[in-house]
Order: sequence, then structure tokens, then C-alpha cells
Amino acid sequence: MYADKGRPSPHALTGAGVVVTDPAGRLLLGWSTRGVWELPGGKNEPGEDFRDTAVRELQEETGLKADRDGVRLLALLMDRAHGMPRLTAAVHVTAYQGEPSVTEPHLVHRWEWHDLDGLPALAEPLFTPSAHVIDVFRPGVLRDLPPVHRYPLSFG
Repeated sequence: MYADKGRPSPHALTGAGVVVTDPAGRLLLGWSTRGVWELPGGKNEPGEDFRDTAVRELQEETGLKADRDGVRLLALLMDRAHGMPRLTAAVHVTAYQGEPSVTEPHLVHRWEWHDLDGLPALAEPLFTPSAHVIDVFRPGVLRDLPPVHRYPLSFG
């Protein structure tokens, strides 16, 4: 028999940051209404795993459709935001259909493909969790990242 101790108080924010690349190897980033570049992604829904979050958020934010089987979990990343633990799953979508479009204009102004090697020269900032996810996908392309706890995932 198993039981909970009662309703827990909120303690952490969990979500997925989604790396999507085009056939030329360029990375998809959105210019956010908050004035930063960011990867597609977002918070988990209750009971939703990170792969399902990645597929759902990708379609909700960009219109791109991906299959859960084409989603690879790369690492779990933990930092803090406003005094709260933030856990981000670094996710790579290996196959998708469609062309990116702005489906949530209250969150993202536009989606653009970016050369990975050109990311350090962006004139505007990268959202910190997106930068950490990019660093998992392509280590060393970004420099001087804020601290993060990184838990690489490997599956046999």
C-alpha cells in the first residue's frame, strides 16, 4: 500500500527545452516578447513526461509536428529562477514535419534558423535555460554560462 502525505506546496518549475535543427544543421530559435532568443519548449502539464512535453510544446509554439519516438532526452539541468529550483530537460527532436510559424504571438514574435557557430555573436541575449540546453547539444559553442547542475542521460 502507498500513500501521499497530503498536497505538497509548489517547490520547483519543470519543463523541456527543445533543440530542433533543419537539414543544414541550423538551430531554431524564437524571438520572444520578453526580448530574448529562446528554444521552443515550456512547462510540463501534470502527469506529462518530458518527451510528451517537447512534442506538445513544439507543435503549440511553432506548428511543427514531431513523433514522440523521434525525441531524445539528452540531460536534466537544474538551476534556479527567482529563488525557485528550475529543472529543464534538454531534448533533441530528430525528425519533424512542417515549417515553423508563429502560433502564439503573445509569446514569440518570430522563429528563425540560426547557425550554431554564430550563436556567440547574437546581438540579443539567449534565455538562460535555452543556453544551457544548447550547451548540452553542442558543448563549447557558448561561453561564460551561468552555473547549472547537469545530469547527462544515457540509455542502454
